[in-house]
Amino acid sequence: MSASLLSYLQGFITEERMERIEAIMSLRTNHFTIAIEDVFQFHNTSAVIRSCDVFGVQHAHVIEERFGKRLDKNIAMGAQKWVDVHRYDTTSTCISMLKEQGYRIAATSPHGDSIELADLDIETPTAFFFGTEKEGLSDEVLEMADVRIRIPMVGFTESLNISVSAAIILQDVTQRLRRSSVAWKLSEKEKERIRLEWTKKSVRSIESVMKRFENRD
Repeated sequence: MSASLLSYLQGFITEERMERIEAIMSLRTNHFTIAIEDVFQFHNTSAVIRSCDVFGVQHAHVIEERFGKRLDKNIAMGAQKWVDVHRYDTTSTCISMLKEQGYRIAATSPHGDSIELADLDIETPTAFFFGTEKEGLSDEVLEMADVRIRIPMVGFTESLNISVSAAIILQDVTQRLRRSSVAWKLSEKEKERIRLEWTKKSVRSIESVMKRFENRD
């Protein structure tokens, strides 16, 4: 069913678009992911999702325990279409899910026993946690984290905007990852799912096209 639907939908997009989907998908990874905990400003959550798309991180996790939904499609500039966003009502649920999936929990914090970003090994699948603008990560994340990391800073200011921090960290670790011998690429099963989803999102008037597919003889 999926194969026949994909073949049908590809008739509604250009060859160039199909090639673009394959090219971008070939650089996507699940080896790293990010989790955003109770970020207040809409544009910060959206900007982090945009960085995930830019640096090839396929999944993002958004904890909305305190402030509700914080994703602005205008700031994300469509990035939420290409990144799988998972929402959680509690921090503990998010951490438990990620640990079950085999991720190391990395708390981003300039304080305590944090290691520098450059010293973090990239071989272990890792979920990077970012906290709210003023208070940072909750004690729950800091206590449950497997490692704490910090971005080296040499100015009077000891913190960065969350979206800037996320961009710096993702750029660093994904660049190192692609230079490594780690098997970081998506599985064939994951590629099949994403190929179909991205093709759907590339077709104009997808609802009417899907109805035509379903009503074929």
